[in-house]
Amino acid sequence: MNVITKDCTALNDSELIEMADISATAEARLEAGLLSKLKDEWVLVTSVFAENELLGFAFASLERIGGTPSLLIPVASFVKSEDSEEAMRLLMSDLYRRAFLAFPDEDVLISTKMASHLSCCAYAGLTDVMPRYGYKPTGEQRAWGRRLAKRFSLDARMDDRTFLVEGDYSPVTVFDYSPPDVSSGKNSEIYKPLFDGVDQERFDCVISFGWAMAEDLAVGALPKR
Repeated sequence: MNVITKDCTALNDSELIEMADISATAEARLEAGLLSKLKDEWVLVTSVFAENELLGFAFASLERIGGTPSLLIPVASFVKSEDSEEAMRLLMSDLYRRAFLAFPDEDVLISTKMASHLSCCAYAGLTDVMPRYGYKPTGEQRAWGRRLAKRFSLDARMDDRTFLVEGDYSPVTVFDYSPPDVSSGKNSEIYKPLFDGVDQERFDCVISFGWAMAEDLAVGALPKR
């Protein structure tokens, strides 16, 4: 597989259509027009290919929020196949590598939006992931939820105790990933109760975040917790 990251402004219409074709078969159901708007809002786009076939993509931005190093992923989508797990792993590894280059020797906040607990597989190795089932977020964690919701332009609809964003029946960009088999997604089962209130027909989502430790980023891989 081959991973390519470039500036969002370098995307052309045919690439956007190819990305939309992937999303059309997944929960996100995103159209090329909506993805095109992301070119002006975000900085990087990472794509994973196998023999010139697109297996997955993600838009992202490396920035500081209130001085805190952050990697924000407003949207990601992957083909549903036996290669999806490897494609997701390679994509996240490339983003973590870039996070280390941008913020050496610093812990980095990782955040995205999800509509299913299965997407939480992408958070393997992160520390202090929020939200967590059975855990009451602290005031600071709730504040982070509000900051991230504002950055994702969803602050008006987010509950800062559950991090649930109520949809308005319009497609919303999310990190859309499903593991190729049940066993590979078992680590995400602990997050399943957090999504019980998600109405996918209404396009609800959950804003989530976790921390990538500096020492893990430095070695180029996150431990599988």
